[in-house]
Amino acid sequence: MKPAFELQRDAFGRLTLTDADGMRHEGVLPVRAHPISAPADGLAIMGPDGHELVWLDRLEDLPPAPRALLAEELAAREFMPEITRLDSVSSFATPSTWDVQTTRGATRFILKGEENILRLPGNVLLISDAHGIQFVIRDLAALDRHSRRLLDRFL
Repeated sequence: MKPAFELQRDAFGRLTLTDADGMRHEGVLPVRAHPISAPADGLAIMGPDGHELVWLDRLEDLPPAPRALLAEELAAREFMPEITRLDSVSSFATPSTWDVQTTRGATRFILKGEENILRLPGNVLLISDAHGIQFVIRDLAALDRHSRRLLDRFL
């Protein structure tokens, strides 16, 4: 099925959408409806003014070329490393320094307070560091025993 719009990059690398009426919208941004709990479902393509131009139920329903452009743009915008292991925590009182392994490599961050750990449905945790960078733990139960023990002190 061919979508009722066309996506491409302009000379500046910005995403451009041409809608079914032939109107060109420059600098559009894809935005997931539920980036953590349902990243594959519900995606809006927003104009630079913040208005929705296109709604997609599933990114996978698109042909390969526009799907690849949107996936590339989302990957650039959505920097949210997934914590796969907690190596150490400097203190069980906050603020504390955490040494962790993520899908993007090893890193260290400062947790200002327990309120910066948000529990989400499905055993998911969202952790914000002192600089506002968000880390996700997609399945608390899937962490190793050492990591769960360290994390239990903060939950």
